Amino acid sequence: MPPKTEESEAMRVIGLMSGTSYDAVDAAAADLQLVGDTLELSPLGMLSEPYPDALRAALAAALPPAGTTMEDVCRLDTRIGQSFASLAARADRELCAGRAELIASHGQTVYHWTDDGRVHGTLQIGRPAWIAEATGRPVVSDLRARDVAAGGQGAPLVSIFDTLWLRGRPGAPVALNLGGIANITALPEGKDPIAFDTGPANALIDAAVQHLTNGRLDYDTGGALAARGSFSEHLLHRLLDEPYYAQPAPKTTGKELFHLPYLLAALAECGPLPAEDVTATVTLLTARTVADAARSVGASEVIASGGGTRNPTLMTLLRTELGAIRLQTSDDLGLPAAAKEAYAFAVLGFLTAHGLPATAPSCTGARHPSVLGSITPGAGGLRLPSPPRTAPERLVVKSSADPS
Repeated sequence: MPPKTEESEAMRVIGLMSGTSYDAVDAAAADLQLVGDTLELSPLGMLSEPYPDALRAALAAALPPAGTTMEDVCRLDTRIGQSFASLAARADRELCAGRAELIASHGQTVYHWTDDGRVHGTLQIGRPAWIAEATGRPVVSDLRARDVAAGGQGAPLVSIFDTLWLRGRPGAPVALNLGGIANITALPEGKDPIAFDTGPANALIDAAVQHLTNGRLDYDTGGALAARGSFSEHLLHRLLDEPYYAQPAPKTTGKELFHLPYLLAALAECGPLPAEDVTATVTLLTARTVADAARSVGASEVIASGGGTRNPTLMTLLRTELGAIRLQTSDDLGLPAAAKEAYAFAVLGFLTAHGLPATAPSCTGARHPSVLGSITPGAGGLRLPSPPRTAPERLVVKSSADPS
């Protein structure tokens, strides 16, 4: 691990993430060192553990548009916290040689309260006390709420990571995350960065596959169903009529909007379609709306990450829809596509621990930058590092570090 000196601030951090697909918890560990105005990230590796089947089923049953109870919320908050804690302890042992100093937990988003383009509240559950108890490490959590309180969307929070990481690249680079929902961070030439959710990524694809296979499949493995299907122009046009796509940025959305009943309502207007055709059409919907968003910000290249990059049919369609705009993955820039969001939240935790703002108002729409989150002390109490003299202006990914 890099030594701590007067010229640098270093910390070994584990980032924990579970996205809108709510299928697993990811952990990414990194050595983070602030040298002057550059934040250096040395990846230590990633682990992932699926939610237990019973927990995932209980979570799915409680999410909008379904109803739930406070008892259900309490049980989910505890069990998700325990799942995060189990993986955090494992990541400290296996990735950090037992020397992690901080854990940053995104938690599990269960509701993002939007109305008329404004976000009024957001809720991520997974009690951080379980993580602190299991690891003995301080935990930064509840990272979205402060940006919402400052008038922001509370998302995409990875935009500060993307802005630091892509700054200095030629043209107008765009970072794309393909989770349940797709979001982009764009660095237009000569303008402030901008970020927003473009619409569904895997959300409607997964919903279609699970419903149309009667639960036999959870997702379109390798894009195989979509590859066998034909596009329904009627269904595609019906889905593209969604008003969300025309809203100005910054904007955010989630499975509160893009869920199975939403898809079934559209299908009811289009007549019966084979499962392969429905899957092909909602896959094209993701590619089309992402490409439209990229063009709207003048993208010269798109750098993709997230689970959707493992769907070759989606990536092929996206490459076609983007046309002359270059498409690559974050792997090409040294950052594993499957772990990028977890690494991003490790960076957010680092910034919070050092008293540094972790939002870009032009990306989230907030009135001002904010230091994010709440901190749960570890076994040794809470001793935060001194704020550095300089906030980072760029981020570089170094070669993988030795955790010893």
